[in-house]
Amino acid sequence: MNKIILIITLTLLFAGCKKDPLDITPDGRGTLEDVFKDEKQTEAYLNAVYNNIPSYFYKYFFFSYLEGATDNAQDADVGNESLNVNSKWITGALNPSYNPLEDNQNGKGANHYVTFWRGIKDANVFLANIASANVPIESNRQRFKGEAQILRAFFYLELIKQYGAMPIVEKPFDNTFEYSSLKRPTFQQCIDFIVKECNEAIANADVPIRIKDDQEKGRFSKAVAYIIKSEALLYNASPLWNSSNDVIKWRAAAAETKAALTALTAGNEYQLFPVYEDYFNSTADLNSSPRDKETIFEINDGSPGTFTNINAIAGQTGQFKTGSTPSQELVDAYEMKATGLPAIAGYSDEDHLNPIVNAASGYDANNPYVGRDPRFYASVWYNGALHPRFNGVAYALQIYKGGAQQLIRTPPSRKNTHTGYYLRKMYNPQVQGNQGSAARFKKYHLAELYLNLAEAENEANGPNTEAYAAVNVIRARAGMPPMTPSLSKEQFRERVRNERRVELFMEEHRFWDVRRWKILTKTDKLVTGMEIIRNGTVLTYNRFVTERRFAWPDKYLIFPIPITDASIIPDFSLNQNPGW
Repeated sequence: MNKIILIITLTLLFAGCKKDPLDITPDGRGTLEDVFKDEKQTEAYLNAVYNNIPSYFYKYFFFSYLEGATDNAQDADVGNESLNVNSKWITGALNPSYNPLEDNQNGKGANHYVTFWRGIKDANVFLANIASANVPIESNRQRFKGEAQILRAFFYLELIKQYGAMPIVEKPFDNTFEYSSLKRPTFQQCIDFIVKECNEAIANADVPIRIKDDQEKGRFSKAVAYIIKSEALLYNASPLWNSSNDVIKWRAAAAETKAALTALTAGNEYQLFPVYEDYFNSTADLNSSPRDKETIFEINDGSPGTFTNINAIAGQTGQFKTGSTPSQELVDAYEMKATGLPAIAGYSDEDHLNPIVNAASGYDANNPYVGRDPRFYASVWYNGALHPRFNGVAYALQIYKGGAQQLIRTPPSRKNTHTGYYLRKMYNPQVQGNQGSAARFKKYHLAELYLNLAEAENEANGPNTEAYAAVNVIRARAGMPPMTPSLSKEQFRERVRNERRVELFMEEHRFWDVRRWKILTKTDKLVTGMEIIRNGTVLTYNRFVTERRFAWPDKYLIFPIPITDASIIPDFSLNQNPGW
């Protein structure tokens, strides 16, 4: 590959360069001209842009989920496998020279900083050449252009969520470009660029609203542009990037998300999947009349069902490890079905060992798993839960002390729960096997848009009819009653944040949400679990703190710019992210 790499991350990219048909010659022109003279190679170049979308889901090292780096779960490798991503992350190992989340990832694109910049570079090269490329059908040319613009917007949003504002680069660099001239724009300017890219793709008549052909699986649609724009504007309005709480930013997020929902649900092009649990146990079917009309973009990375034994329950045949175990804080977040009220209103101590029970909710501390939000039963295995095909037979889980699936605290076991719970969401218990078949990761789906609208509308205009309607659509699908009426703006904010937590559990939102809300110091310093003691038919429930206890100062809200770039680009060195 040309030794003058045409993206910002010069040093890091050299390590990842491999020869391929799209490598360019030293003059930076010849081979690219040949590529875009050929119809098939032009399409192959667009596929190369797509290939920069990294792995998510269970592909963090060592076959771990990002949720274990939040207060929603504790990874069972903690205390057993020092190389596990969450073992390192929860101790605050992040620094300008090392990012645990990018360490030995099992999927592709482990180094997100480099990967997203490479994606931007490849998109820029494609967009600079598509107008004159050999694409006989003009509608294909326009569609390819729109997809490349959405891809560029995607890479920018994923990049700035982690690292803050980054230089806006719209054209390929030539070999004489002075990288020292690069300047960091404002976060608002980055958002404006992402919105512009999405708007142009949405206005592009040749970009479809949804993908309806299985042969086109993995391609971006207008719907992806809509949800990227919604997410970008929501982040821009959030406290991390809106310190003055400028209501105009919230209004923009609300208006554009409302427009997105209107466009996507018109003609029932998109709609929520009828059953919450079934949705996450399925893979999107792409045809003109699909069963799944909720998925906007599913990561086409690997086969469903791979490595199901990495999140298996203790005692299951073929189990390798337990993986992510839901926290007590997550369990406390699930409301009561009959009343629609929070079961736990908070904690009276910093260690979360003394919950404040909401007496009006109907919660019974002696029967804590009875009558909860149906999403709890679809997401968490708890003591006494009936597994329909545990090693081939129906079986009630024994997570009490001395039981077959018991919590083991000292020394911790990678095969037993660390919190008193096991992960159920995204694994189909009806499928014979270690823990059922895992579906592909749904990066974007319709439920997020409803939650984005509820949050933005409340912040812009208070808890009005539209805010309630958006969140109640989500609750209705789950089988929950409408949210309590007549809440204050602050009360509605907390309830919507909780709704995001339980609805989007395991989908990599919690990690970023607590950062954009600037509540990381309140949420992630510890997680608790539940130890159950059985004496005959009497069960005693004892909360305990897992070993985490890191303060998470505000510098961890934004990742540090890697020291390689900070050392070669003066503006990065002068404007390293706060605290780093």
